[in-house]
This record gives sequence, structure tokens and C-alpha cells, in this order.
Amino acid sequence: MLSFDDLKNAVADGSVDTVLACLVDMQGRLMGKRFLAQHFVESAFEETHCCNYLLATDLEMATPDGYAATSWQSGYGDYMMKPDLSTIRPMPWLEGTVMVMCDVLDHHEHPIAHSPRAILKKQVARLEEMGYSAMMATELEFFLFEKSFEEIAKSGFRDLTPISGYNEDYHILQTTKEEHVMRPIRNHLYAAGLPIENTKGEAEAGQEELNIKYSAALDCAEYHTIAKHAVKEIAWQQGHAASFLPKWSADRVGSSSHVHQSLWKDGSNVFFDPSDELGMSDVMKSYMAGLIKYAPDVTYFLAPYINSYKRFQKGTFAPTKSVWSIDNRTAGFRLCGAGTKGVRVECRIGGSDLNPYLALATQLAAGIKGIEEGLSLAPATQGDVYDDQGAAEIPQTLRDAAKTLSGSEMLREALGDDVIDHYTRAATWEIEEFDRIVTDYEIARGFEKA
Repeated sequence: MLSFDDLKNAVADGSVDTVLACLVDMQGRLMGKRFLAQHFVESAFEETHCCNYLLATDLEMATPDGYAATSWQSGYGDYMMKPDLSTIRPMPWLEGTVMVMCDVLDHHEHPIAHSPRAILKKQVARLEEMGYSAMMATELEFFLFEKSFEEIAKSGFRDLTPISGYNEDYHILQTTKEEHVMRPIRNHLYAAGLPIENTKGEAEAGQEELNIKYSAALDCAEYHTIAKHAVKEIAWQQGHAASFLPKWSADRVGSSSHVHQSLWKDGSNVFFDPSDELGMSDVMKSYMAGLIKYAPDVTYFLAPYINSYKRFQKGTFAPTKSVWSIDNRTAGFRLCGAGTKGVRVECRIGGSDLNPYLALATQLAAGIKGIEEGLSLAPATQGDVYDDQGAAEIPQTLRDAAKTLSGSEMLREALGDDVIDHYTRAATWEIEEFDRIVTDYEIARGFEKA
């Protein structure tokens, strides 16, 4: 990490010539401007501006109607981007470049409520009022492909070939063949100030996993966002495509993003109680009960697109039920580190396409509500949860998740009506766009036979 004085010195000696000022959009992507470094340290460090459509668009950068925050009728005005100078870091895979994260404000310097960074900050502040801080970690899963983004796009996204030919879960030989991509990812991200732990092969051909050490909630979200961005850029530099699409093939397992979480106070894990059989405190039990009770409410923020729900299939390690278990990967929530000071809960519902700010914020909101309501935790589920007919299911389609999101009293209380209405519109727009498309599946199935 760099202080602002460090940056000014680096600009003066010529080692830095470009500053990326970035906000995080609704999809969890970095958007912003590349500043001549001299101009940034002279004046732009105080503020810059962007079109407010950046927080009311879709993956294709379309401008859907139906948003209260901005529209063609209101003329698509500006937001202020306020650089958070505590987040300056080098981007070692880009020559002479550093980046800084920005908060998104209106012209009176009030946070934009539906900005992902503001949403997470609000839940962190709620926890602080309760005397807690959240320590969290996300796992990033993705696929590497033989060809580049450009080559794959020109082919119409057909005949996708992963970088390897077989399941490479923990496989050292196969992952050695991929080190020309994965080694610079690890090393560059570490040099950028991210506490990288490891990479490994995942349970499919060409599938990778990147693990980052647990950290404070806001740091965790920013590490995830920067890492995801870097994976794509570094893979591209090496001539390969890296995809975080959760389910790119019906015949292959999908990619997830599990969220590990615990609450801390005065440097200690308040989830840990040595007198409990599993080491779980009453706070942890109520927090987990909140996660489980409100899992349907927050599913949209863990699975935000049509494709996200193709991953939820029996026998694929992607959960379909909102229950917890002890070190059991078939459940929506897994107890990890039972009986130790590292006890924590892992949410296994999220896919690789989630926005980490929104996912972490809504996990915290559900857990906080569980504590506030003093919820009791049901006994752990055992065995194959996929076959547990009595377990509550999470929404199985984006349509169901959007309806549940819109009706969530818990989230409306925690995030605000305007925020929930904003993201409900994002969900319904995805549905509308998909519903108007004629897919290859429909044509092949019915062209002759219908």
C-alpha cells in the first residue's frame, strides 16, 4: 500500500505516471478514469466525476428504464467520485500504474445509497454499534481457456476449450502447466498489497481457485474485486481468457465464491466458546440462524443473473438447501474449524459472478438480524443434504429470487427501500432481457419437431 506522500514521491521520480481512480459498479466491476499521475496528485485526488448511469446499468452497459435514481427523463447527470486515499496501491502488472478506490457521492457529498461500497459500509457501521467487527474471506473460482477473449468472441463463444483436459483438483502436474498465468497472478497481487495465500486446481478441467487471507469486511470486498479484475487482465496478457461465469457448460461443474465469516471483538473471535461442544458461542448460533432464516431474501445478491441458477444442481457441490452442517459440503452453510479458535461459518450459496460488496453486506445484515431477534439455531443437518426433503430451499431461479428480494422486510429495514427497489429493478431487467431472446436450445429442440 502507498500513502499519498509515497505516491507524490513516486510521481516526482517518474516511477508512477498513471493513476486509476475506480468505483465499483452494481456488477462488482472496476469503473473509472486513468489520470495522468501529475494531475491526480495536484488536484484530482480531491474529487472527480462520472455519469450516474454507472450505477444503473447492466453487464452490457445498457441504460434500462425503471430506475428512480436516474433515467433519460432526468438527463443522466453526474456523481462525485471521492478518492479514498487510504486505498492507494500499485498495480504491478501494469507499467507505472497505481489505483485508488473511490466512494460515490452526490454533489452535496452525501453517499449514494445504492453504491455497493456504501451498502457494505452501512452494515459494517451497524456491527460497530453493536461492538463487533466482521472478519471475512471469499474464495474466487474461475476457468482458464486456451484462447483469448477476442478469439472466443469472434467464434461466437462456441467450442470453448479449457486450458487443461481433465479434473485438476489439487493436481500439481497440471497446475504446473498453468503457472505462466497463475504465478504472476499470485505474485502481482501480493505486490499490490493483497494477502494472497494460494492458488490450486479446482474440480474441473481448466478450473482454478484463488484464496486470500481473511480480513476486515471492507478490505475483503476490495481484495476480491481487485483480484478478479487482475485475473482477467493477467490472463489476457498471456493470451488466455479467464471467465467467472458460474456455469459455462451444462456438462461441467460451476464456479462458486464461498464466503467465510466470523465476528470479532477486542482481537478475539466472539464466535468461539470453549465450553461448547463445537466451540460455538450463543452469538454465533444466533448469527447463523439469521443467515439460514434469511437465505432466500439475500439469494439475489449471491446469484444475480439467469446463469447463476444453472449452477444449483444436485451432486455438484453447489448447495440447494438453506441448512447448516458440520464440515459437509452439500449444505448451504458449513461450520468450519469446529472446536477451535478459528471457528467460522462458510456460506456456500454464492456463485463466482457475485458482487462481493453486496454479498458480504447482505450476509452481515442477515446475521445481525439473527442476533437482534435472538434466533435459536436448529440442529446440524447430516448426510446428503440434496436428499433432505425437509430442508428449506433457496430460490431456484432469478425470477423467484427477485420476488423474494422485493418482499424482504429484513433487507428493506437494513438497506432501505430505495436500495431494494433499485436492485429489484436490476433483477427484473435481466429477466426481461433473457425472456425476449430466442436461444439455440429452443431452435435445436423445436425447429423440426415442434
